Amino acid sequence: MKKYISLFLFATVFAFGFTACDVETNIEPGGTNVEKMAGKWEVTVDAVDDAGNVLYEDPYGMGTVIMYTYNTAANTNTEMWLDDDGEFWAFKMKVDVNYANRTFDCATKDYDAKGTGQGTVTNGKVLEGAATNLHGMPNDSIVFDIVFSDDDNNLKYRISGQRYTGFYE
Repeated sequence: MKKYISLFLFATVFAFGFTACDVETNIEPGGTNVEKMAGKWEVTVDAVDDAGNVLYEDPYGMGTVIMYTYNTAANTNTEMWLDDDGEFWAFKMKVDVNYANRTFDCATKDYDAKGTGQGTVTNGKVLEGAATNLHGMPNDSIVFDIVFSDDDNNLKYRISGQRYTGFYE
C-alpha cells in the first residue's frame, strides 16, 4: 500500500511541475510612464536668491538627504510624486511633468496631507548622465527650487543631487 501512495504522490508532484511552468501570457512587464525621472536621489539643500545665487550652503546643516520621485496611481507621464520622506521639510506633493523635456514644476499647493503649509516648485529638471558617481561613471542628476509658505526665514531652496547608486565612499 505504501508503494501505491508513494507512486501517487510522485505522479501528482510530477504533474504539478509541468503546469507550474506554463506561460500564462506573452506580455512583457514594463516600467512606469515617468520611469526615467523616477528614483531615489541623494541631494543637498542650499538657500538661493531670486537670481539663483547661493545665499547659504546647507542652511540647516543636514548634509546629504534622501529624496524620492515616483509615478502616481494614475501612472501618466504628466505628473509624479516629489517626496523628501520627512528628511528636510516633510513634503510630499504631486508635480506637473513634461516628460519629453524631463522637467517638472507645480503651482502653489499643499505640500502634505495635513495642510501644514503650501509649496511651490520651479525649475525642476532631471538631467540624464549629467552627474558623476564615486567611480567616475555618468549618473542622472536632479535639481529644482522650492518655496514654502510656512518658512519663517522666507527662503527659496535649491535642491540638487544625483541618483542613488548604493555605493559608499
